[in-house]
Amino acid sequence: MIKFFRKIRQNLLTENKTGKYLKYAFGEIILVVIGILIALQINNWNAERKDRIFEQEILTLINENLKNDSITLTNQISRSIEATKLTNRLLGQVTNENYIDSLNQWMGKIISFESFISQSSAFEILKSKGIDVISNKELQLELMSYYDQKVYSVYEALEDVEESFKKDWTPIIKEDFLDYKWREYAIPADPKAFFEKKSNISLIKLYNENRSSGREFYLEPALEKISRIKELSKEHMDNNL
Repeated sequence: MIKFFRKIRQNLLTENKTGKYLKYAFGEIILVVIGILIALQINNWNAERKDRIFEQEILTLINENLKNDSITLTNQISRSIEATKLTNRLLGQVTNENYIDSLNQWMGKIISFESFISQSSAFEILKSKGIDVISNKELQLELMSYYDQKVYSVYEALEDVEESFKKDWTPIIKEDFLDYKWREYAIPADPKAFFEKKSNISLIKLYNENRSSGREFYLEPALEKISRIKELSKEHMDNNL
């Protein structure tokens, strides 16, 4: 094709048709520019198409990660709620000086803590690619809010409770309990003496308050954030099929 255009130009120059040559050269330039613009448009379209394919794929993976996070958070919230209910029941029995065997099972669940590790592998892949690949700005913000703020806050809240367990409860378990099995039972050597000790009751109450606050202010809002992201993601993906 290039040889064809070159031959035409040479013929025009040979025949001294300068005016026609200039018109032809200008037209050729226009054609080249149009060709370049079309090529750029095609490249842009291909890049956009690839981005949209990647967006669908990465959102699918993120939704899978969020599904697992949701299951874990729901389970941990349920455990925390159960521990709070058992704490209130235990305090009621102790107030009435009823040191029944059930207290051992209740204490096993009360003297524990929740744990959570977010599955964020898909979000990390997205960040390496660029968060702007997600074309929905609200969805972008919600994803960053969850992974960069909510998850971090959940980690901090749960870490506080775990540290309290290690610092406050571990020495007591070693000194005052006959036996302890994680989330199953905690058997005081002398139940009456243990529950009549004011510092132990204060610790049970404080531990419960700390645990409940973490659940209400961090775990439950994180779960709500996941629901919002899944809702936005589904709507966005459906609109871009």
